[in-house]
Amino acid sequence: MKKKTGVLIVNLGTPASPKPRDVYRYLIQFLTDERVIDVPWLKRQCLVRGLIVPLRYRNSARSYSEIWGETGSPLLHFGKQVETLLQKSLGDDYEVVLAMRYQNPSIELGLNKLRNVSEIIVLPLFPQYASASTGSVHQEVMRVVSRWPTIPNLRFENSYPTDPKMIETFCLNAKKHPLEEYDHFLFSFHGLPERQLRKADCHNYCLQVDRCCETLNEKNAFCYAAQCYATAQAIQQSLGLENT
Repeated sequence: MKKKTGVLIVNLGTPASPKPRDVYRYLIQFLTDERVIDVPWLKRQCLVRGLIVPLRYRNSARSYSEIWGETGSPLLHFGKQVETLLQKSLGDDYEVVLAMRYQNPSIELGLNKLRNVSEIIVLPLFPQYASASTGSVHQEVMRVVSRWPTIPNLRFENSYPTDPKMIETFCLNAKKHPLEEYDHFLFSFHGLPERQLRKADCHNYCLQVDRCCETLNEKNAFCYAAQCYATAQAIQQSLGLENT
């Protein structure tokens, strides 16, 4: 019998509930990740456990309470829908499993469901590469499978900032609105410390030329900012928007 191909789709994570203790647990795991706050271990622990989380977790819990629905965490709810739809689209030769980098369902739990497949495709649901997101997912996958007696073929999807299907989906959603009635369109992406962008620069290219992030090329292929620009430009061009 032919073995299936496993597909592990991974998103950031969510607390188990909007209760302060669960949000506290989630934030501790998230922010003590060495790729998220990339400072020495002791300094990171002191910052996160002694300052950042104690000051933030109750306010964060209130924010989570405002978006929590009858089905629980929105991220987990819609993630399960993606898991179901992707499984239906790929068919019986694949086994699709949803995991979260932080809290549950964990990457380890997801990988254990795929131990009998011939190959595992690791697909972080982050179109643009960053060490703090995609890099952290890949590192955790390697940590888990390194303990397995038999390691299957692994394929890591690094990034897909201009994937045609993704761009098409963004544009289809945008076209549900009367675009001609808007004066400006703002593309927003989560931020990263500049030092993390520099760490990903293997060619000493970062900030060495004017507007170095605005064109994606071989020298800045792993630059998160350049990939964000590429995504925004692809959507803009597909929708026929003016660049101001």
